[in-house]
Amino acid sequence: SRHHGHVKAVSKAMKKLNFTQLIGSRSSRDRDAIIGLVAARILFPDSKLATIRRWQTTTLPEVFNVPEVQEKEACKAMEWLFVRQSYIEKRLMDRHIKGQRVMLYDMSSSYFEGEECPLAKWGYNKDGKKGKKQVNYTLLCDKRGCPVGTRVYEGNYTESKTLLPMLKELKTRFGVREMVIVGDRGMIGKKEIAEFKKEKEIEWITALKAISIKKLIERGSLRVSEFEKKECIEIEDQEYEEERLIACCNKEVAKWQREKRQKLLEATQGEIVKVKEQVKRGSVRGKEEIGLRVGGIINKYKVAKHFKLKITTTRLGYEIREEKIKQEAELDGVYVIITSLKKEKMEKEEVVRSYKELSHVERAFRSIKSVDLELRPIYHHIEDRVKGHIFLCMLAYYVKWHMMEVWQELLFADKENNKEEQSPVGKAKRSDKALKKIRTKKLEDGSMVHSFQTLLANLSTVVRNKCSYKGIKGESGFVEVDTTANKQQQRAYDLLETIEM
Repeated sequence: SRHHGHVKAVSKAMKKLNFTQLIGSRSSRDRDAIIGLVAARILFPDSKLATIRRWQTTTLPEVFNVPEVQEKEACKAMEWLFVRQSYIEKRLMDRHIKGQRVMLYDMSSSYFEGEECPLAKWGYNKDGKKGKKQVNYTLLCDKRGCPVGTRVYEGNYTESKTLLPMLKELKTRFGVREMVIVGDRGMIGKKEIAEFKKEKEIEWITALKAISIKKLIERGSLRVSEFEKKECIEIEDQEYEEERLIACCNKEVAKWQREKRQKLLEATQGEIVKVKEQVKRGSVRGKEEIGLRVGGIINKYKVAKHFKLKITTTRLGYEIREEKIKQEAELDGVYVIITSLKKEKMEKEEVVRSYKELSHVERAFRSIKSVDLELRPIYHHIEDRVKGHIFLCMLAYYVKWHMMEVWQELLFADKENNKEEQSPVGKAKRSDKALKKIRTKKLEDGSMVHSFQTLLANLSTVVRNKCSYKGIKGESGFVEVDTTANKQQQRAYDLLETIEM
């Protein structure tokens, strides 16, 4: 008996997406190996050696025509995939970007095991993994979060440097003309905006950093009191005469930030009082030792700017900077979106929604890196294989994204949620049906609600049995028989038939 149901599900999704033709129109062993590796990355992400061992317990080798592929051949196929990356991305963009203007763009990083790869560099590690070199890579998605392209950079490469080369490539190589690029504060800065102004066909949406928002308040362009009546207002400022500024205040986030700050201040103050008592008793002495104790506390809770310390060799004193806290509290829940789009092209509510769609890219990174596809850690050390590995993971997410879209009714997803009818500023509210699914862990027919991975595990219980038989006249042989899918499993297969490219 070999696990078959989850392989069948991925195979169905790939057929609906015409995935084989997407990878390559000509049949080849490399193409088959890549398709098998993409399927395996969705089903049981692991190292290439472990993947090839594990897929022998399933019907994947026969379904995807990779019965004898070994580790070295799989690694070679990834180099073949990297060579074809631009061709594949062109097809993806023809499918998903044509007719759309808004594109989402962001960068993340993943760490290496080993230091031999030339891409492996020390950099700002977004995984929080200390003592490991990393590689940086970007993701380009359509406005729904469906991935269409990725680029890989050395681990010390800054994210703002990646954007302009990507946009030029979109225009020259992929023929994308009019576009609205959505990026976060670190991605689109003053330098990038200056370059965008030279390109008439590029529009952009990003957000201002906190220091710029403070300057708007100081100049009187932004009055926080106006948020008492409205949560989203357009403002004007002399520094941004050519752009639109849309100021927003999320009152739920503001409340959470206030409560969090208060808890951190109270925790810090409590710890400082303990040290103060120790100094008074004489168990902690000397300016340096007292400073080390208190420094560890304020660094732990990240509120050093709100405390003024007075340290001598025999005394510890402190005061809380109430005025600084008040100034910071003014910005609780406040963010300002800046865009080149004129009002006739996009209303302010749609601009805000478009910026918040960046959460789709963050979700994609989370899925690719850890939750489902486990891109990290990276074991390869040949540059083209690393790039091929990351692109392979992106392609796996492309298939998975479409599967999750049609499986929403079976998953902890909100199929009924209509964001267009909700406030563009506040957190999206779940529908009553979604809340009921979360509360009861059941669907309306009483069956279990699943995550993507548990639904695949459920489907894997559909197995393919190799059965021996013996006839009346003595003839014998083998026949393969698949077990019957239950009601929920069959519904999952039926929903995959509704995938649209």
